Amino acid sequence: MGFFALGVNHTTASVDLREKVAFSPERLATALHEACAVCHLNDLVILSTCNRTEIYAMTQQPDLLLDWLAQFNGLQRTDLLQHVYQFDNESAITHLIRVASGLDSMVLGEPQIFGQVKHALQLARQAGTVGNPLSRLFEHAFYAAKKVRSETAVGEQAISMGYAVVQLAQQVFSSLNQTTALIVAAGEMNTLVARHLVEQDVGRILICNRSVERAVQLADELMARVPVEIIPFDQLADALPRADIVSSCTGSLHQIIQASDVKQALKKRRFKPMLMVDLAVPRDIDQAVSRLNDVYLYDVDHLQTVIEGNLAQRRQAALEAEVMVSQLSAQFIRQQRSEQATPHIVAYRRHIEQLKSSELDKAKQLLLQGQDAGHVLERLANALTAKLAHAPSQLVRQAAMHENPEILEWSMTALGIETPIPREEATEDNLRAADGQPGNELLKP
Repeated sequence: MGFFALGVNHTTASVDLREKVAFSPERLATALHEACAVCHLNDLVILSTCNRTEIYAMTQQPDLLLDWLAQFNGLQRTDLLQHVYQFDNESAITHLIRVASGLDSMVLGEPQIFGQVKHALQLARQAGTVGNPLSRLFEHAFYAAKKVRSETAVGEQAISMGYAVVQLAQQVFSSLNQTTALIVAAGEMNTLVARHLVEQDVGRILICNRSVERAVQLADELMARVPVEIIPFDQLADALPRADIVSSCTGSLHQIIQASDVKQALKKRRFKPMLMVDLAVPRDIDQAVSRLNDVYLYDVDHLQTVIEGNLAQRRQAALEAEVMVSQLSAQFIRQQRSEQATPHIVAYRRHIEQLKSSELDKAKQLLLQGQDAGHVLERLANALTAKLAHAPSQLVRQAAMHENPEILEWSMTALGIETPIPREEATEDNLRAADGQPGNELLKP
């Protein structure tokens, strides 16, 4: 059973399809349990963000996961298949590290995905759907992502969705210090948007959030640098006329800003331009808004063109980061393979301990019988030597008989022998001793 990953992201699927396979926080636990039951899994994590939905699992039947993903979201398997990417074993390990490092993000090197991947693992642990193998892989991915970001420039001057929103605003408005921004939902993404707007001297910020407590937290953070006002969520439509910039990212399953509300807002604004950015998947803003004059509506797919203009300086850093990812992926694979040898090593050591105990008991009996201590010690050493040499000697013999030089060379390396002794020195007594047969009197009690 190996590591497996499948998913869709901003490069393989449109916003429309990503909306259909996105998992809201409310149904994620149900999805985790159902997927485990249907696909017979004990090790599963689901990562669902605005730009990607991915499933990580330990499985030998990956087709079951694809069938479940389609069925759970009411899609045809064939419609989903052409947009899904799948990775197994080494490629799945590398993919997860790339995702956690921000190398697979729409905004190259963006840091938010790291926290989102950690949160996905936390939710799977809370649901009881993740086991030790997948948990260890994720922990290694976190270690690798931190190393990539600290040792390359891929995370420097991070370009995020939030910064892209600011760039759009600067294109629409000549100066931000006379504008009012309406932040709809005070989650992680919009918090970044608000911070970037404050950095660029936006005139005022309105915060509209279902949880007043969270809105107050964000307001407390920002109000030292900019006037901030909290808007009750049920008064969102009433606040639109005051907003030059609207950034929405609620995670709601339904649209919360209707075209009719925006149309009324434009009239009250005397048709002053509005920038509306929909960062949510599923989308928060009615797409009919895009047909209204004096409104510039962008969703996460549109932002890609803005972001592309900021990536040239980071492409060399990304190449360096990719090399590190390959090395860190290989490191995890080596660790996994090394651990596969543990049961064999333990069994071998137990075998040696049994040989030691057996020969030590014999030596003690000989001493009790009054035999010479030097003779007993020499016999003990020879007996252990013969027994420990027997199995490797047989392996070398078989390799030579079957003309297998690779095993011959490997066995010499494993035994710590640089070169075999000359043939003329390999006496018959030595050969018999290597086979565990008596070759001289020292082997006799």
